[in-house]
Amino acid sequence: MEYKDYYKILGVDKKASQDEIKKAYRKLAIKYHPDKNKDNAEAENKFKELNEANEVLSDKEKRKKYDELGENWKYYQQSGGADQGFDWSQYSSQGGGGQRQYTYSSGDMGGGFGDAGGFSDFFETLFGQGFGGGQSRSRSSRRTARMKGQDVSAEMSITLEDAYKGAEKYFDLDGESIKLKIRPGIADGQTLKLPGKGNPGYNDGPKGDLLLKIHVLKDPMFERKGNDLYTDLRVNLYLTVLGGKAPLKTFKGTINVNIPKESQNGKILRLQGMGMPVYGKANTFGDLYAKLFIEIPVNLSDKEAGLFRELSELRK
Repeated sequence: MEYKDYYKILGVDKKASQDEIKKAYRKLAIKYHPDKNKDNAEAENKFKELNEANEVLSDKEKRKKYDELGENWKYYQQSGGADQGFDWSQYSSQGGGGQRQYTYSSGDMGGGFGDAGGFSDFFETLFGQGFGGGQSRSRSSRRTARMKGQDVSAEMSITLEDAYKGAEKYFDLDGESIKLKIRPGIADGQTLKLPGKGNPGYNDGPKGDLLLKIHVLKDPMFERKGNDLYTDLRVNLYLTVLGGKAPLKTFKGTINVNIPKESQNGKILRLQGMGMPVYGKANTFGDLYAKLFIEIPVNLSDKEAGLFRELSELRK
């Protein structure tokens, strides 16, 4: 009988944690899944081996029994097998005169796993067969493999104003119209998960998810940095010298910004709470920073030019 090296099949170390085993199994099971390898007998056999290896190594009791057997396998080979004196009973599941029942689980792979087509004789001898009058486990009692469908990735672009106010968007996926509600404050590159909108599952397994990556388009007026917004505010020379109020368009509407007298070109004004909404936090906002750009008057009349000359003389 051929010994099955389940650690080698999953590509993990014998001291691998349950999480490492789970990740390795998930990665390989997706790679060799029958849905991705139509009419590929080699991939199908590999998929069965992966299920069998995961069935043993993901179960603490089965893994312990398997590890104990591994240490004594050379003796089994030397003895010529069970008929030559190797005591299988210390490793095999003991029958109670009747048929044993097993329940399998695949963690986060989307449902119960059985044999996906049949376990090996090695597994049957070690886990699925009773001794002392027991009966082998009926293959019809196994669950067929159920696997969650593959996730689907997609992308969507929205405006900065959509990201600020939140929005409802509709898009088509495989002929299905999907409504998406975007909450205020969503970040550029953020991925939203829509459960059950991915590919169909295998053997009645649940559908995969849709992973939708959001791209926030650049805005002609505002630059976003985290939850803060940056913009330019153009004001005339007289207002910056004497002080006053200047209008500024924001996503909340037009507001009047207080310009301190004698403000210098390039001065940055901080408008607290006028930035982007903080995603997932109601009534919480970043800040808006407005940089002053002073507009120098042009096409001066003779009188205006004269007044500037007088002012210049006064400043000497």
